[in-house]
Amino acid sequence: MGITRASRAVAALAGGLLIAGAFALPAQAAPSITNAGFESSSSALTGWTVTGTTSAASVASSGAHGGSRRANLWASGAYTTELRQTVSGFTAGWYTLRVWARSGSATPGQALDVTKIGLECAGSTWRYQDVPSTEQDNGWLQVAASAYVPGSSCTVVLKTSTTVGGAWAHFDDVTIESGRITRPVRGMDVSSLPKNEANGAVYRDENGNAGDAVALLAGSGVNYARLKVWVNPADGYNNKARVLALAKRVKAAGMGLLVDFHYSDTWADPGAQKVPAAWSSYTLGQLAGAVAAHTTDVLTALKNQGTPADMVQVGNEINPGMLVTGGAASGSVSSWSNLGTLLRAGAEAVRAVQPNAKIVLHLTNLNNGVSGLQSWYANAAAQGVPFDVIGLSFYGYWHGSLSSLQSGAKTLLAAFPGKQLAVVETAYGFTTAQDDALTNIFGSGNVIPGFPATPAGQASYVRAVQNVVAGLPGGRGLGVFYWEGTWTAVPGSAWDPTNSWSGNGWENQAIFDYADKRLPVRWEFQPDPS
Repeated sequence: MGITRASRAVAALAGGLLIAGAFALPAQAAPSITNAGFESSSSALTGWTVTGTTSAASVASSGAHGGSRRANLWASGAYTTELRQTVSGFTAGWYTLRVWARSGSATPGQALDVTKIGLECAGSTWRYQDVPSTEQDNGWLQVAASAYVPGSSCTVVLKTSTTVGGAWAHFDDVTIESGRITRPVRGMDVSSLPKNEANGAVYRDENGNAGDAVALLAGSGVNYARLKVWVNPADGYNNKARVLALAKRVKAAGMGLLVDFHYSDTWADPGAQKVPAAWSSYTLGQLAGAVAAHTTDVLTALKNQGTPADMVQVGNEINPGMLVTGGAASGSVSSWSNLGTLLRAGAEAVRAVQPNAKIVLHLTNLNNGVSGLQSWYANAAAQGVPFDVIGLSFYGYWHGSLSSLQSGAKTLLAAFPGKQLAVVETAYGFTTAQDDALTNIFGSGNVIPGFPATPAGQASYVRAVQNVVAGLPGGRGLGVFYWEGTWTAVPGSAWDPTNSWSGNGWENQAIFDYADKRLPVRWEFQPDPS
């Protein structure tokens, strides 16, 4: 039996102890798997027992992940098929099964969470992990599942169970290693929450009971909040005072706090890194002083009110640099000396006020290639910019497949030993319908194959992104932040700080539906990734 939705809620209560205890476990020797790459025979799954619809299982001699063969599951009709292997040689402890896999459907978008890998161990909870659809690019994805093994043996399970004819799965290169994967950070950006609430937003649990939005998130398992800071925004939101007030609620709910400095009066992203109006005439040295003073001011105020930052972003999606346009000086990547000066000013201010806070440098556009991101971080390091976390935006409908996220993240972590990685922005739509007049950012053209724009599809996609990050090698995947999950459509709470009636465009990616009810994606913020 696997973990049910109800048991996930129970796991949330014990999650802190479970995660803390996992890292304290001694390293264990990991046993090997017979015919782990399915290379032993071109016609037989040697070492594996096939159950269920046995005719659906075969060995394929093309398209392997490694070597020349892979396991293949497919049938023209409904089927349930399992590849099983009982592995011996364990000593008591946590272990992680890793399998390179692909899955999909004859009709893209139909197959949803029908393929799983797992460990079934006598005397312990059986653990499974979904193999998400890889139809976006048919790339191989390494999927991981962790289980506590109390005895000397445990059964590896690779399975598909589907009512969809033509659903398929490929498996290759199966390994077991000691230790377990966890989700240390299960975050939510709630920057627009105060503005939404001021304009009448209501938040309800799945039964329709109204409640405090922060409490509803904490009850869902969200353990970190991300709050952006603007310098002097036109609408008076996302400034120091608003961040301080919301930070009190966040910390009272037991959450960690990530403070996201935009160093602008408005949105900062790759297309807009605008100098605050009050800083527009500053020289480079004056800009660096302003960055340091602003960072110090906000972080000191948070510390003094008893709500210190646990993580800090020095800039937001700063691929082109920060403080680039609208000023006398520029922190563009065209002059890494200038940009390094500004980044050091912000990072060193963080270290001075909150020495133990993790410093995040946040980029996006993985779809343009990981080499550009690697070069950016290398330049930052060469400029002596202190940072702890590689922060990425990853919206799969813009930035590529799950396999590209995994391979890109592994490349970056390999290039920067000692750093961790977090996806600090992701989201997905639960519908393509609108709840206000502004055209939504996520529409029918953004739906990823295998992840329909439904509540279940939204939950499945968020789970897949979280599991990619959690499964990164060496436990260096810090976690995932869902972006603006409370930004529902209410009149007056608009994206443009200069125009309160400009509309939202994000409401179909919130985690509350158009009746204000918490969506099933809430279950994906539980601490246990199985």
